Amino acid sequence: MRRLLSFALISIAAGLAAAFFAVKLLNPPAPQAHPDQPAISRGLPPQPGPVSYASAVEATAHSVVNIYTTKVSIKRGNSLFDDPLFRRFFGERFTTQPRKRTQTSLGSGVIVAEKGFILTNHHVIAEADEIRVVLANGRTLKAELAGTDPDTDLAVIRADAEDLPAITMGDSDHLRVGDVVLAIGNPYGVGQTVTMGIVGATGRSHLGINTFENFIQTDAAINPGNSGGALVNAHGQLVGINTAIFSRTGGSDGIGFAIPISLAKGVMEQILKRGRVVRGWLGIAGQDITPELAESFGLSRIEGVVISAVLEGGPADLAGLEPGDVITRINDRVPDDSQGVLDMVSSLPPGSLVEIRGWRGKQSLRLEAVISERPKIRKES
Repeated sequence: MRRLLSFALISIAAGLAAAFFAVKLLNPPAPQAHPDQPAISRGLPPQPGPVSYASAVEATAHSVVNIYTTKVSIKRGNSLFDDPLFRRFFGERFTTQPRKRTQTSLGSGVIVAEKGFILTNHHVIAEADEIRVVLANGRTLKAELAGTDPDTDLAVIRADAEDLPAITMGDSDHLRVGDVVLAIGNPYGVGQTVTMGIVGATGRSHLGINTFENFIQTDAAINPGNSGGALVNAHGQLVGINTAIFSRTGGSDGIGFAIPISLAKGVMEQILKRGRVVRGWLGIAGQDITPELAESFGLSRIEGVVISAVLEGGPADLAGLEPGDVITRINDRVPDDSQGVLDMVSSLPPGSLVEIRGWRGKQSLRLEAVISERPKIRKES
């Protein structure tokens, strides 16, 4: 009996051992990282991304158009017969007749409303006598200018059709550096082309391209002919209007700039409502405060803008501002530089009263000015 019990205990122990090794074989332990090796992943799990952006292109490409413009100029002959002294003695008998010269250019645009309104760049249609729009399906339409804003290099044209596919607007205010973007346009006139890149920076300014600048920078290839085309996100939404490139060769060097759609929408709405963009104006030219200027003006802090010129009869002149005055506050807002003054003033509606504080020499300055509408000039506040 005692032998049978021992045999049973031995059998049970053998069975448990066999089960233990089977579990080990089926569920091997996770490998331990060597102390000198980095952990495989300690952060968030990787987010899966699309392997293709074809859906984004399909949702937007039909809303991007090619724009062809024609400008006719009169060119007079340049010969001895056109010399005033020659004409004085011989009259008009030998004068050469002026000749018509036709110039063509190309660009891109984005359909923003079914009634035929297309958003593009001002420089694409500037001084054009004829504008033609070619849709993605090859259909050609005549277009006319609805309004333009040279200060942001934006324009709205209207094609002769009311059944056009409008693009879906996106949110450019929440773009992040690293977001994937697609540039759609007509580079070099080869036809509609899509290039891909990422957002390299937002809020780019002080580039000297436009009066008002707030560019999206991208490495999506932008070339001549892309101007006015669409910059869309990976979801197929319009986030910018492609405008310019930074290049030493004339081609894409991986630095392109697009106007955020948040800015473009505001300009477009004013053009469609008033036919023009209305901005506030003060009538001054400013210069940024540098350490040298701060020392010469006896300023304890490097802040504000020095007025370098005041337009006679303008709002600033009527308010009593003078060249050499330093502006440190506009309605309790502190301008970072002369561009900041320009942006603050332009955002105010004409007729509004603005308080200006600063310094005149060592005396504090506090004045009020009535903002007027900004005329069609450049490089002034």
